[in-house]
Amino acid sequence: MKRFGLIGKTLKHSFSKTYFAKKFAEEGIKDCSYENFELSSIEEFSKLILENPELKGLNVTIPYKEEVIQFLNFKNEIVEGVGACNCIKITNGELHGYNTDVIAFKDSLQKLLQPFHKCALVLGTGGASKAVQYALKELSIDYLLVSRNKKQNQLGYEDIGNDAIEGHQIIINTTPLGMYPNVDQDPPIPYQYLTPQHLLYDLTYNPPKTKFLAQGEAKGAQIINGYEMLLAQAEESWRIWNEDVNRQS
Repeated sequence: MKRFGLIGKTLKHSFSKTYFAKKFAEEGIKDCSYENFELSSIEEFSKLILENPELKGLNVTIPYKEEVIQFLNFKNEIVEGVGACNCIKITNGELHGYNTDVIAFKDSLQKLLQPFHKCALVLGTGGASKAVQYALKELSIDYLLVSRNKKQNQLGYEDIGNDAIEGHQIIINTTPLGMYPNVDQDPPIPYQYLTPQHLLYDLTYNPPKTKFLAQGEAKGAQIINGYEMLLAQAEESWRIWNEDVNRQS
């Protein structure tokens, strides 16, 4: 039996286990299983790998996408560039790190872009944000980072006014604000300045329409949640796990 799984801190409502269970059932894949592995800290990761030698691949979610890099034997170019890993292939005891966030986000956003979508505000600076930044660079879209604890070349939420909203037609929420069960939370931006030319992207998929997206929709903005991105991430992970490691970059 080939075992795959997801590591994170709180996985009760995770997407991946349900997705792969359905995939295995529908495609008649009988020699594979997918499990959730909740880790209270990244220090438990080595023990997990040691005690589960039949593991062939892992997905990585909040808050370990950056911390897990220290355990990798190999990192592909995107992991090197992003500084975050959300997919691990285990081959002969070696951990090969990948980032499927970038391609999944890039593909889902690209379909929605209009000529006037020139600049983006990226809310949050964690591992998911870094993947978004990498993809935006590949798409030649300028962006500014927004953080509760702003550093150099970043904005604080208190800095966002009409000019910032008007000058950034894409707003991407990479934070967990609004994610179930805290559905009443939202990034503190001035939603009153949004227009139908804005595109709001929330990496959260549960609930399907966060408060962030609902407020954008009320102003006529185009909205998208993270569900399509999750589907693409999962399929890219499956491709990586089943591809000859010698042919991977």
